[in-house]
Amino acid sequence: MTSGGRSRDEARWAWGLWAWGLWAVAGAVAALLLAVVVRLPWVGDLGIHAATIERLRHDPIHPGDPLVDADVPSPYYSPWTVLLGCLAKATGIGAFGVLRIAAMAGLALLLSGVWHFVRALTERRAAVPSAVLCVLFLWGPALFEWSGFLGLNSLALTVSYPSTFALGLSFHLWAWLRQALRAGSGWPVFLGLGVLWAVVLLTHQFTGVVASLGAAAMLLGARPWPCRAVLLRLAAGLALGLAVLAAWPYYPFFDLLGAGGGDLERIHRALYRNLPGRFGLVLVGVAALALRFRRDRRDPLVLFFLFGVAVFAVGGVSGHYSWGRALPAALLPAQVAAAVEAAEAVRGDRVRQVLAGVLAVALAVGAWTQAGTLGYVLPSRALPSAVTEKYRPPWPGYRWITPWVRYGDVVMAKTFPARQIPAYGAYTVAPGYPDFFLADEAARAEAVRRYFAPGTPRGERVEVLRRYGVRWVVAYPGDGGLRADDPALRKVGTGPRGQGLYRVLG
Repeated sequence: MTSGGRSRDEARWAWGLWAWGLWAVAGAVAALLLAVVVRLPWVGDLGIHAATIERLRHDPIHPGDPLVDADVPSPYYSPWTVLLGCLAKATGIGAFGVLRIAAMAGLALLLSGVWHFVRALTERRAAVPSAVLCVLFLWGPALFEWSGFLGLNSLALTVSYPSTFALGLSFHLWAWLRQALRAGSGWPVFLGLGVLWAVVLLTHQFTGVVASLGAAAMLLGARPWPCRAVLLRLAAGLALGLAVLAAWPYYPFFDLLGAGGGDLERIHRALYRNLPGRFGLVLVGVAALALRFRRDRRDPLVLFFLFGVAVFAVGGVSGHYSWGRALPAALLPAQVAAAVEAAEAVRGDRVRQVLAGVLAVALAVGAWTQAGTLGYVLPSRALPSAVTEKYRPPWPGYRWITPWVRYGDVVMAKTFPARQIPAYGAYTVAPGYPDFFLADEAARAEAVRRYFAPGTPRGERVEVLRRYGVRWVVAYPGDGGLRADDPALRKVGTGPRGQGLYRVLG
């Protein structure tokens, strides 16, 4: 064998070893996420999803608002959460137990979806584990956590959320659509894709936008261009999806098109801050997209990225900051492109080999940024001090109130506890999150503000409690409201950091 032949064999052997190493690392990360599911750390929106399951467990047909005692629809009642609620009712498993099941299902769907989508783009075996690592670690040197954003630490906190389930479905949707367009599949396939698209939109509306942008990119980037018959089947699938959206009985989907403004935009404005720190490492993926664009002006990942950037930019310029939730439509194709192009470096392309080297460094930086995720499965004493400093303890929750507070009781509390208390079956006076279908949301928020505001007369505070049928008050010593020794209250329990639970008398 010539020296050139030996060199090629050695190179192939090295790249094969690299591929197996990627699979091992990706498998270890998947095992870490499974361990996180057992712990189910709570930071963020876990309360609203647990509350949704509680309402559906008690009344699967007419659950009412998940957060306050009001008979109104809610977009949280999606096909996925209705299924989980029925599971809770049939088995008697508690809401948090059902959320662990949801987390395992969502994680399996997400990982299999990444595999399916990447395999629809390339046959390189190293691309799949590389893509898993890219969507988890190729973010930025600053930690970022948000539902629908797949950084490792963010996913550890949101793996049980409907957004994770919807993203997993989205990856499968893009792969199946790409394959169906290429193969000229029949009517059942495209009708099924239409239903799948509707399920994603109903399950998590923001992810549904990302899924729609990705589906548009798969269509416009299809080669060869679909024939008229295939486009007709695609249109039929789209029409069926729209019909499913219109027929969904738990909330009027198309009414959400008018949602926005106020608290919703204020909450999402944070998505436009510190972009280099949060997402700077994704520039490696942008470079990979540039390589793909040079080869194909209609590359689907490039189109997907451009659609996502356009929606994100328009949202920032127009003040519709909730449109920032479409940012994964720019991040995901860049991350997948980086993985695919790096995997293609086995062909000996010097540019791709350089890209693979830069990607390895970027992934190491991203992994170190999110090393605190280990704290969710390992005790702090087992972690190096540098990693412990990155760990953020989860919220303690409000299980301590459950010996007294019963399902359906109304609790007066400020916004932060109001995001957790409904997880245990109680209602709050005002919802802890923007509630589009709740007509008196502003009045409820003002009532809570007035109750706790300094200087509010005692009579007005008592009247607020009576107006909303409040049976309990949860408050820190400095929150305000009625005095702890007021005759209208009796303290029955104490929680973390001196927080008190007061029974409303009379």
